[in-house]
Amino acid sequence: MRSGASIHGFRGQDHELPDRSLFAAYVSRHGHAFIDRALYLPKQWTDDPDRLEAAYVPADTGFATKPKLATAMIARAIAASVPFKWVAADTVYGVGDIEQQLRQAGKGYVLGVSSAHVFQSWGKRRPVSGTAADIASTRRSSRLETPVGRGRDQRNRGCMIGCYLELADLDVEEFNSANQGLWTRGLLIRRHIADGDLAFFTTWCPAATSIETLVAVEGHRWAIEDSFETAKNEFGLDHNESRSWHGWHRHVSLVMLAFAMMAVIRHLRQSVAAKKKERRTTAKAKTKTVATPSLIRWSIQEIRRVAIRLARKRIQPATHHRMVTLA
Repeated sequence: MRSGASIHGFRGQDHELPDRSLFAAYVSRHGHAFIDRALYLPKQWTDDPDRLEAAYVPADTGFATKPKLATAMIARAIAASVPFKWVAADTVYGVGDIEQQLRQAGKGYVLGVSSAHVFQSWGKRRPVSGTAADIASTRRSSRLETPVGRGRDQRNRGCMIGCYLELADLDVEEFNSANQGLWTRGLLIRRHIADGDLAFFTTWCPAATSIETLVAVEGHRWAIEDSFETAKNEFGLDHNESRSWHGWHRHVSLVMLAFAMMAVIRHLRQSVAAKKKERRTTAKAKTKTVATPSLIRWSIQEIRRVAIRLARKRIQPATHHRMVTLA
């Protein structure tokens, strides 16, 4: 499994049919893109058969909460053997079911929780018990002043600081036989420097995982915001009336495909640029080591022939567009 790959940012998006939609974004060192979507149908829709039929909603579609839709997305990713190591999500998607699902699948997580979420520790020297807000209030201010760097999701909001509390070490084999050793259940507290607002996250990760790693996972939720902005501006994600079940899924699926193609092209261009830079650096290093007399021995005719060949090679048109190869 590629280290650092994760599924991040389950998030809702306004639409006319009927109210909200959910997306999952995949994030790795190569880039990010949407990998799944789901249409949230409130009870006033699922309890109205005529309304469902008018929008061509499948007959077996019933009411599902947003946490249930999120667990279905995770299950599809696992079934498709998507190589991810972490999952991050907002507070709206809850914990309970998602926590159990990810533990059984052997995945780490950083899940947002409300200030009223109750935490308890066991097997630790200093017991911890109470709501997230109460636990944070008992921490000395110095314990909440641990610098954790600037996450990309905070690029326009200033740095965040916080602390990480290990609550319990558990044998991971009890949940997933494929993994071994101790995993830690913990509480991550983030505080914004500007206004002092606190954010709380329940965590599950291999023992001795650093706070920097957990903060990086949580910070990568910026990908969902960036994905929405790009999908709207470049691919018209919100340019649809969503009058039918099929219409919404077709439109969103095409936008996701276009976004994924763009992500691949961007990665390829960055890889090519990096290779060119490496070649230029190597060429400069070699030029410094080559003796000048060896260049002087070239005749004017030889230099002209090489220059003409290079010029012709550069202006030779491509046989087809890169997009064709990618498709």
